[in-house]
Amino acid sequence: MLRKFSNSRTVKDNIQLGSLSAFSAGMVNVTSVIIFFAFTSNVTGHYAIFAEEVAKGNWNGAVIVFAWIFLFFIGNFCSNQVIINFNHKNSYLAHSLPLFLEIICLFAVGTYGEFYYQETLLETEIMVGLMLFAMGLQNGLTASISNFSVKTTHMTGLTTDVGILASMYTKKKYRNNKQLKEKGKVLLSIALAYITGGIFAGVIYLKIQFMVFYVACFAIFIIIGYEYYKLKINKLIRRRRKQPISAKYKIAD
Repeated sequence: MLRKFSNSRTVKDNIQLGSLSAFSAGMVNVTSVIIFFAFTSNVTGHYAIFAEEVAKGNWNGAVIVFAWIFLFFIGNFCSNQVIINFNHKNSYLAHSLPLFLEIICLFAVGTYGEFYYQETLLETEIMVGLMLFAMGLQNGLTASISNFSVKTTHMTGLTTDVGILASMYTKKKYRNNKQLKEKGKVLLSIALAYITGGIFAGVIYLKIQFMVFYVACFAIFIIIGYEYYKLKINKLIRRRRKQPISAKYKIAD
């Protein structure tokens, strides 16, 4: 799910990574809308707001929105920088580090919101920015390691791709195309996971409020932990295969 890079990835790898990370992104976005009335898993709306603030001459608001957009950009930038610089040394570490940083950001938002948040404008602006940075990290990671085929924090491009595929599926030759069918599975799994995460967050927020971010962190941690478990199992299998036959017999005795 994390170790494989670009074209070496399977459909299963992309579905697993896309579904779990999209579930988390859906949770974060819906929770931020409920609490802060701001979208944090994408910046499409923020570009429009930025243009509006500039047109109105509200430079303070324009600077804040631009900072949010920039933080999302920096999150994507940092993820890819880690991957291209450390992928050849340790692909698992290079691909999991952005997720660790994302967990730290979301955990910080959840903890501060639960125990210290005074509902001031400055606090809100900082926490929204931190969530946008976290979503940039996640989006940059999934896009980079999947050769841009998996983007999990926003649905605009995904909905466009699904619409195009649905149109192509009206022709038999496209319905029988293995590559197109696999792409459809990945896109639908991401969309369903994102919606499910959003609904789940909306329901449980009424009971646990800011601790929703802890649940989102746990979903991301599953990705890291599952891949670490697979690494350990694969190492154990390779070790046993390299074990001399005489040693095997001694163990059996």
